[in-house]
Amino acid sequence: MAVANTKKKMLGEMLVAGGLIKEEQLKLALDGQKKQGGKIGEILVNLGFISEHNLATFLGRQLHIPYIEIEKQLIDDDAVKMIPADMARRVAAIPLYKDREALVVAMADPLNIFGLDDIQKATGREIRQVVATRTDIQKSIDRYYGMSQSIETAAMDFAGAKGSAAAVPMEMLGAMAEDAPVVKLVSMVIAQAIMDRASDIHIDPEGDHISIRYRIDGVLSEARTLPREMHAPIVSRIKIMANMDIAEKRVPQDGRFQARITHSDSGPVVTAVFRERSALRMSGDVTVDIRVSTLPVIQGETVVMRILDRSHVIMTLEGLHFTDEMLNRYRKLITRPYGMILVTGPTGSGKTTTLYASINTIDRKANNLVTVEDPVEYQMMGVNQVQVNPKAGVTFASGLRSILRQDPDIIMVGEIRDRETAEIAIHAALTGHLVFATLHTNDAAGAAIRLMDMGIEPFLIASSTIGIMAQRLARRICERCKQPYPAAPELLKSLGIEAGAVTFYRGEGCPACKNSGYQGRIGIYELIEMNDDIRSLIVAKASSSAINASAAQKGSNTLRQEGLTRAASGITSVEEVLRVTQEAEEV
Repeated sequence: MAVANTKKKMLGEMLVAGGLIKEEQLKLALDGQKKQGGKIGEILVNLGFISEHNLATFLGRQLHIPYIEIEKQLIDDDAVKMIPADMARRVAAIPLYKDREALVVAMADPLNIFGLDDIQKATGREIRQVVATRTDIQKSIDRYYGMSQSIETAAMDFAGAKGSAAAVPMEMLGAMAEDAPVVKLVSMVIAQAIMDRASDIHIDPEGDHISIRYRIDGVLSEARTLPREMHAPIVSRIKIMANMDIAEKRVPQDGRFQARITHSDSGPVVTAVFRERSALRMSGDVTVDIRVSTLPVIQGETVVMRILDRSHVIMTLEGLHFTDEMLNRYRKLITRPYGMILVTGPTGSGKTTTLYASINTIDRKANNLVTVEDPVEYQMMGVNQVQVNPKAGVTFASGLRSILRQDPDIIMVGEIRDRETAEIAIHAALTGHLVFATLHTNDAAGAAIRLMDMGIEPFLIASSTIGIMAQRLARRICERCKQPYPAAPELLKSLGIEAGAVTFYRGEGCPACKNSGYQGRIGIYELIEMNDDIRSLIVAKASSSAINASAAQKGSNTLRQEGLTRAASGITSVEEVLRVTQEAEEV
């Protein structure tokens, strides 16, 4: 204990001497440590006195230990297996690679001599330390050790507790859904999806088993299967969490809940569930919104959970991965005093994120910003957000009509779905308001055609709209396994690219990207700014191809052209660009 206390005092004194914290802050942290325990470094981070990054880099400098960003490291699977997962979590350390002399291990606390000794005894090797942030280490532990074993253990616990009965009596569902094995199993399925950066979880009954699939970077893939007898308790547990009727299986249901994901020695788990949004304002490792939808099918009920991780939402234009030229054009557009800006694309293409980032650039003190959304995905300070609620009579159209009586400066419409909403949005744009809205069309030029199909007069579209942006999300090549490769001559010829003129890249697949070759996504954009020529074409009810041709004469690129530019720079692959822009090219 004396050694531990000395170490804590030494770390605190080092940080004070280095100018990273003040004496008063150290005293508060030490007082908190005496009352509640814990490591002094973690306490200082939790109190907001120092960031994890600054703490780790400072320790590295002071102790002459290299600081690393784990995301940029290629981790050896064989090295990871040299220490058990529970030890890695307890010590907050992960092996990176081994050489002839030593095992290189990343540690969040390089002063943890007891943890270092445990690793040395477990591996029988000399340990060479590097320092990384605790959060990065936890994420890497989750990624490389995975939670498959924990989920399988929870599944076996369930089977052992409940046997293999294929059917569960209705009167037992509620009690079974609250049993520890079911709670643990559902918790870990959700936690793993979040750690894998999934946007959706699909739970489908299929014959004698349940299929659990995650949508990661826009692509759906099977994560695991579970025995069919687990279906009813799992679905009931999710319904309870989302405040839905567990007895009703004949009609579709919708619900939502918020969950806090924390790290334990056995891995990340859902430790708290809140059904009321107002109850969610608390600290935690990760807090997410989860929207739940159930649908009766022949095999039973399917469940889809949409994960909305507010800690990962992009709220700046710079974070949207615009090219410099596109960013400058779009920034000028959104500073206009009035008019309508349309963002188009299919579901899941990032349209709402673009709108949030756009209105986040506007001075909220000097402007009244009001939105009407279905649903309100992310809460924004200083913005009045209206949730569509058809049961209460609040639709996009009625909500928008009410907003106009609230003296708004900037209005955001989550989606224009019908003629009435379109007419009110256009009226707002023509009467001195800046209006942001989304539409479901394949390309930018198609937005004008879509509004005409709704029954809007072409001259109203031409006079109210100041810009239309189409977008897609393309998977980013994994930096750890990115390699150049010669593209097929036929492909290059079809794209009008001379062989050897451009070097393309692809991901070979590695543990970091789960052998997909991709990790994360970037935006690809097509922006049409209104001018006299395009307005004339819209009034004349010209085709989208004619509008695109006119925009091209002014220097605008299509989605595919923008995507190929990104592929040529090594950010994404040609195959990915072709996949996400196929519909736009067929228009």
